Amino acid sequence: MTDILYPKATAVWLVDNTSLTFDQIAAFCGLHPLEVEAIADGESARDIRGADPIANGQLTREDLDKAGADPKFRLVAQKSRHAELLKPMKKAPRYTPVSRRQDRPDAIAWFIRNHPEVTDAQISKLLGTTKSTIEMVRDGTHWNKTNIKPVDPVTLGLVGQLELDALVKVAAEKAAKKGGPAKVDEGPTLRPASETGAAVEPEPEDAPAKHHTAASVWNDEA
Repeated sequence: MTDILYPKATAVWLVDNTSLTFDQIAAFCGLHPLEVEAIADGESARDIRGADPIANGQLTREDLDKAGADPKFRLVAQKSRHAELLKPMKKAPRYTPVSRRQDRPDAIAWFIRNHPEVTDAQISKLLGTTKSTIEMVRDGTHWNKTNIKPVDPVTLGLVGQLELDALVKVAAEKAAKKGGPAKVDEGPTLRPASETGAAVEPEPEDAPAKHHTAASVWNDEA
């Protein structure tokens, strides 16, 4: 039996716009006749807007007319294109060919070395591997550790470049939010002589005053 889009909303529309019996509407919408009766009495679904089953392609006008003329006629919902579009699309699990599965540890090592911000869960989902495999590659206990070398998963043909870029971008943004803005290294700065411990010799009182010219500054800096 084909599922009805918005069963109660459809029942509301049929109650308001047809002369079908409660049993007919209940059978078509997958409801109990008492539920349909409550809708007709205004005790239920008051705030629900009716959904036209003819407009969404689950019922034809001809069948509706037949049902109106014969109380024993049972309506059968048709498969609606709208219903297929509204169904949530569940992403199929990633399948990695057997010939490529041996390359996954290399891709894992590449992530560990180049993108530590990418979590094990993200790597597992992207490569179709397990967290235990990632942990073994990370701590060097993988059975094939001597042959594992970091290789870009795009080069290995395990993922697409756009998919990889999107993952790295999301991981970087999450890491930035979690750790806060990175501290900028301003490099070494000059400290006062009192902190460095260097003695500063006073100039003789009779020493001639220095006139800083471009040449003298250059010599001093040299």
